[in-house]
Amino acid sequence: MPESHLELPQGTLDLLILRTLALEPQHGWAISERIHQISSKVLLVQQGSLYPALHRLERRGWIKSRWGASDNNRRAKYYELTARGRKQLKAEENAWQKLTAAVAQILETS
Repeated sequence: MPESHLELPQGTLDLLILRTLALEPQHGWAISERIHQISSKVLLVQQGSLYPALHRLERRGWIKSRWGASDNNRRAKYYELTARGRKQLKAEENAWQKLTAAVAQILETS
């Protein structure tokens, strides 16, 4: 049976990346895999979306990067949350909670 993947709503990817990096620094492929794994394989982030988002977050000062060795000893760029990124994550989480609560109210209304 094929896996069912959903398209991410506009602006959601940044929130998911920030949340994933709140746990520990990770390289791009690991970020994508973590999102896929935690979402029970429903969310699949393609490289064509992931890396532009990482660069955008880095330009905004919400994450920073450094080169390091991956688990299989390959050179990889690791991303981590900055203090500004942690603050932004809290703001994004609050906005997401308000949005999802409002949408749930509308969907539950007959």
